[in-house]
Amino acid sequence: MLSLLEPPTAAGSSKLRVQLTYWWRHRRLAQLQKPMLFTEWVQHRKLHDRDPRLPALADKVHAKTFVAKSLGDQWVTPTLWEGTSLPAEPVWDFPYVVKARHGCGQFRVVRTRDDHAEAVEQSQRWMRQSYGAWLDEWLYGEIERGLLVEPYIGEEATLPVDYKIFVFGGQARFIQVHLGRGEDHRWIVFDPDWNRVSPPTDDPDPARPETLGAMLAAAEQLAAGFCFVRADFYEIMGQPRFGELTFYPGSGLEKVEPPRLDLLMGLLWSAALPRWLEPMGLLTA
Repeated sequence: MLSLLEPPTAAGSSKLRVQLTYWWRHRRLAQLQKPMLFTEWVQHRKLHDRDPRLPALADKVHAKTFVAKSLGDQWVTPTLWEGTSLPAEPVWDFPYVVKARHGCGQFRVVRTRDDHAEAVEQSQRWMRQSYGAWLDEWLYGEIERGLLVEPYIGEEATLPVDYKIFVFGGQARFIQVHLGRGEDHRWIVFDPDWNRVSPPTDDPDPARPETLGAMLAAAEQLAAGFCFVRADFYEIMGQPRFGELTFYPGSGLEKVEPPRLDLLMGLLWSAALPRWLEPMGLLTA
């Protein structure tokens, strides 16, 4: 990727801060010059990757246009409203979802008028914040701050299962299945053949989604031309639905279990890098 030609440590990023946060969560320093683990590659991307495509693809408004053009309108949840300040009174049928276009994990399901009042206050805080700055997640600071409202696509009080597909070098390798979102949040990792990769838990393996094949193909299409992208999807009433594209999963601070999966993902990321850059010494800080 041309973004790897950026000078070591792009402006505004901090190796010290990245190492401190990595130590805080992993109790070890990240190997930043020659990353081996997936979690280390995420830190490397935060420090060095300034690919101008990243902010637009992480922008929850612009990403919909990209996905609709790439996959078709049926993959995209419609936008009911977008702007910078929610109206004081709800003007949409309950339930609906309020999101920040410039952040990650900034959303609120609104089911009542009281929920809407709380969403107004919460969204005002989102608008005041430059998301990701303290974790050196550069691309979020490049996204125009804003809000959007979407219809709720879950069933009653249950948030839909989230299928997060890890794509390395254009090939879908793992599916992280998120269960109990908003309550007892947990996840299980599978390979594309729906074999569990993560350690055993009390949860039985969830059923393979009927549209998994379509989601895997869509993830590969959206991630073409990148070393690594995580593409998120839902299955709604038997149809696949796009969620978002993520370039810093968990900010590289969540533990990957088992540890060998952290290494395997890191090796896949390394293998996806353009080989012509290696002799030039441009793949390290």
